[in-house]
Amino acid sequence: MEKKESEESEQMANEGRLSRRKFLQVAGGALGVAAMGPLAASYGASPVAKEMIRVATYTGGLVGPAFSMLGPVKNGGTIFAETAPGCWGPMITPKFKGGHEVTVPVAVEGAKVGDAVVIRIKKVKVTSIATSAGTHAAIEGTFTGDPFVARKCPKCNTKSPETYVDGIGWQAIKCKNCKVSACPFKMPHGYTMAFNGEGSLGLTVGKTSAEMMAKDARKYSALPAASEQHSILVFAKHDIPGLVTRMRPMIGNIGTTPPITMPDSHNAGDFGQFLVGAPHEYGLTQEELEMRTDGHMDIDSVREGAVLICPVKIDGAGIYVGDMHAMQGDGEIAVHTTDVSGEVTIKVEVIKGLTIEGPILLPPEEDLPLLAKPLTAKELEKGREMAKQYGVGLEKVAPIQVVGTGADLSAAVGNGLARTAKLLDMSDGEVRNRVTITGAVEIGRAPGVVTISIMAPVRRLQKVGIAHLVKEQYG
Repeated sequence: MEKKESEESEQMANEGRLSRRKFLQVAGGALGVAAMGPLAASYGASPVAKEMIRVATYTGGLVGPAFSMLGPVKNGGTIFAETAPGCWGPMITPKFKGGHEVTVPVAVEGAKVGDAVVIRIKKVKVTSIATSAGTHAAIEGTFTGDPFVARKCPKCNTKSPETYVDGIGWQAIKCKNCKVSACPFKMPHGYTMAFNGEGSLGLTVGKTSAEMMAKDARKYSALPAASEQHSILVFAKHDIPGLVTRMRPMIGNIGTTPPITMPDSHNAGDFGQFLVGAPHEYGLTQEELEMRTDGHMDIDSVREGAVLICPVKIDGAGIYVGDMHAMQGDGEIAVHTTDVSGEVTIKVEVIKGLTIEGPILLPPEEDLPLLAKPLTAKELEKGREMAKQYGVGLEKVAPIQVVGTGADLSAAVGNGLARTAKLLDMSDGEVRNRVTITGAVEIGRAPGVVTISIMAPVRRLQKVGIAHLVKEQYG
C-alpha cells in the first residue's frame, strides 16, 4: 500500500509541475497568501488523515503549490522521509530546477494559512557510505542567469537537458542530445569522504579510493530509488586526503511550502536574492520573495532532538525535507558541505492562530549559546537571593531562537530582530538588550542566515502558544 502511494505521489508531482508564470495564471494572478492556500491544498476536500506518512519521492528542485501533497498526516502524527543528497548532486544534474532534491510535500491535518506547525525531529540517520563536496565555480555557457536554476547545454542550447554519466570527472556529465559535457559546475577544491560503519567519523580519501567510488557512485551515495540526480562522487575529488572529522548529521532544508513555486535551494532570504529580477521563469519581485518560508536554513543545530516551529502559508502546510549533511561548521563557509542520503523521522503538531513569518528553533540544549542556556537550580537560588536583596521580582524566562534571513548577514540580523520583536511584542531596543545579555546572534549560513537567541519572558511565550514546547524541550 505504501509503495503504491509513493508511486502515485511521484506521478502527481510530475504531472503537477508548473512554471511559476503558469501557476500565477491558474491562480488568477493573485499574490496573496490566503488566495493561494486553497489551490495548493489539492490533497482533497475531506481526506482521511493517517497516523504515519512515508515519503520517498522528490520534486526535481522546486518547492511550492505546483505540487500535490501526500496525506494529510494527523495532527500529532509522524512523517518518515527518505531523503536524497542536497547541493552537489542536483547542481550537476542540469534538468533540475533548483540546487536540492527535497521530498514531495506532506499535508498536515487542520493546518490553515495563518497557523504554525511544530516539527519535532525525532531521528536523523545517514545512509550514504561516502560523499564528496568542495567549493564551486559555474561554467560559462551552461546557464541563463543562475547556474542553480536555469541550465542549458553549451552546444545545442537545450534548456534543462537530460544528461548521462560517461566516465569520471566534471566532464563526464553529458547532454543526451549532443553528447558534449553539459555540467554547470566545476569543483576548484574538493574532497571525497568515507564514513565509518557506526556513523561517528568521516575520513577524506586519496585518489585511488576516490576514483573507485566514482565508478560506482550511486552505490556509495546510497541514492534513493526515486532520486534523479547524478552523484557528486563522479567528480572523484581528492584534494585533502587523510583528514578525519566527527559526524553530526543535520538537515539543511526542512519546513513548510511557500505560497509561490520557487527553486528549493532559494527558499531563503540570501539565496532567494538571486531570483529577484532573474531572466528565467522563476524570477521574482522583492515582494514575492517575502512570501518565502525560509526552509533552506543550513543551521547546524537543526538536527536530531531539535524542534522547529514553522509558518503555514498554504492550507495543509506542505512539510518537506532534504539536504541532509553528515556534518557542518557554523556558517557553512565553503557554501557546501557533506551532502548525504538519509532517513528522517519527524512528528508534527499544529498551533492554531500563531502567525509567524519564518521559523522558530528550539535546538538541543547543548547547542544553545552560553547566555541562553537555562540557569541551574543553584544559579536560580542565588538569583532569587539577589532579587530579594534589591527588591525586584525574578522574571521567569526561557530560551528560544528566531531564524532571520537576508541578502547578507547584516540584513539577516535585522530580519531576525524584527521577527523576534513582533513575536514577543517588544520594542527593537528591548530585543537588542535582551539578546545582548541573555542570548546571542549566531551564523547559520553565510551569506545571510542567522539565529537570534534570547531568554524570552515565559508570559510572552504563553501568550503566543509555544510555552509548552519550550518547557518540553528545556524543562
